[in-house]
Amino acid sequence: MSEKVTTPSNPEESPSLADSGTDADVPTARMLAWARNSALYRLSRRMMTEQELGTAIRRKAKQKFEGISEPQLQALAARAIDCGRQMGGLDDQAYSASKVRAGIRGGKSRRQIADTLRRKGVSNDTVSEALLDADDLRAATAYARKRGFGPFRTAPADEKRLARELASLARRGFSLDIVRRITSMEREEAEEVMADSHW
Repeated sequence: MSEKVTTPSNPEESPSLADSGTDADVPTARMLAWARNSALYRLSRRMMTEQELGTAIRRKAKQKFEGISEPQLQALAARAIDCGRQMGGLDDQAYSASKVRAGIRGGKSRRQIADTLRRKGVSNDTVSEALLDADDLRAATAYARKRGFGPFRTAPADEKRLARELASLARRGFSLDIVRRITSMEREEAEEVMADSHW
C-alpha cells in the first residue's frame, strides 16, 4: 500500500518546510530514513552494484510513496548509494571481482562476464580491471567438464557431436583458438589446467 506524500500536520514534530523536504523536489525526513534502512536491508541480503541498488530503491519508492516526484526519487537513490558506500557494503570493484571469480569457475568467458557486469551498471574501467587476470582457458575447461565436452567426453565424438561442442563453446564467448584447443585437448592436460589455476 502506498503512502501519500503530504506536509506534516504538526510543525513541532518535524523541521521547517524547507528542512523537512515537503517541497515537491525535496524528500521528507521520513523518505530519507526509509531509503537508508532499505539500502541496509538489501545489502545485508546480497551484493549489488550501485546501479542495481539505485534502481531497486526508485522502484520501491514509487510503490511506497504516492505522488513522489522524479527529483525526490533521484535524491532517495543517491541517499541509498551513499549509505551503502559508507557502510562498506556497496563496492562495484569488489562486486566485479567476486562475479569474475564465480564466472570463471562456472565456465563463463571473459566476454560473457563483461557483458553481464556492464548490464548491471559497472563502468568499463572497473570491468577491465576485474578481468585483468581472468583465464578463458580455465573457464572453457570448466564448461567442458560440466557439459562432457572435449577431454571430458565419455565416448568418441563424431562430426555432429564435434560441431555441437564447437558451437556451444563459441556461444559462450570463447575465441576460436580456445574452442579448438578444448575440443582436441587430452584429459591429462585438462586436469592440469584445472589444478594449476588459482580460480
